[in-house]
Amino acid sequence: MKTILISGASSIVGLGILKSLRMSDKKLYLIGTTCFDDTVVPAFCDVFVKAPLTNEHGYISWLMTTIEKYKVDMIIPGIDADMYKWTENIDKVSKGNHHVLINRPELISLCEDKWLFYQKMKASDVTYSIPSSMSNNFEELKAKFGLPLLLKPRCGFGSKGISKVLDKKTFLKHCDKIGEILMVQPFIGDDKEEYTTSAFCDGNGGYFACMTLKRKLSKDGYTEKGEVVEIEGMEEAISEYCKVLKPVGPTNFQFRVANGELRLLEINPRISSATSIRSSFGYNESEMAIDFFLENKKPVQPLIKQGKAVRYVEDYIFYK
Repeated sequence: MKTILISGASSIVGLGILKSLRMSDKKLYLIGTTCFDDTVVPAFCDVFVKAPLTNEHGYISWLMTTIEKYKVDMIIPGIDADMYKWTENIDKVSKGNHHVLINRPELISLCEDKWLFYQKMKASDVTYSIPSSMSNNFEELKAKFGLPLLLKPRCGFGSKGISKVLDKKTFLKHCDKIGEILMVQPFIGDDKEEYTTSAFCDGNGGYFACMTLKRKLSKDGYTEKGEVVEIEGMEEAISEYCKVLKPVGPTNFQFRVANGELRLLEINPRISSATSIRSSFGYNESEMAIDFFLENKKPVQPLIKQGKAVRYVEDYIFYK
């Protein structure tokens, strides 16, 4: 039996990982950790452990003690903060007989800053990038990109902090942040043509399996509704990014289609928020990670069921 620790388990990603691993036929002992004690997490794991905040002094020591106490075989981050913290302290976190499920540290660092990522893709001549700029000249940007413009945080996730600019007055309210905090892009496509593709990558410039959902975002930036689809050119796009970036393990690619062409919104170098939806359709990337990293089995493309998914709020009752 393998023991798997999922951090940030009260997040939509963390719960999704727990739910996905419960769908597996493997015999697993699941440990869920979160800094909250009033959480539904205990309903989805074998052991619940309350964690300190990721940025607290002593967090890494707590993590390593917990790994040793429960003889953990793999740790999986359920929140970005943990992914970044583990990456920064990889020499400490990886000591022992357990596997740390994080992507290439260089890729994690690159994806953290969207401007640096754009510069890297431009230099590599990748064909799917959205044109971006650091200019704070409204007339110049209007002539180059048209309206509306998007002001996007260089470092951020879940569509948070993005401003849609239709006029100069609005632009001037934010232009002093362009460069250090914000970058500028044209508004491309529309919300009805947004796609999330997850691939299990081999670390050598290829991938074993992938799955695409056409999605509708919630106001919090995660997939609220999803439909299994196949998009022309998607496999070629994923292959091109894999060749340049060489991701390893679960990697999420987000695209829009504009004028019949795929345009990359961002890459999440981790398991993403739609993971439990994907698992329900037959694509269980958490199970694939155990196969690949703990059992030396290469994942294969699973048969994907067709259908739609809708997320909703439900109750879970803990009786005394």
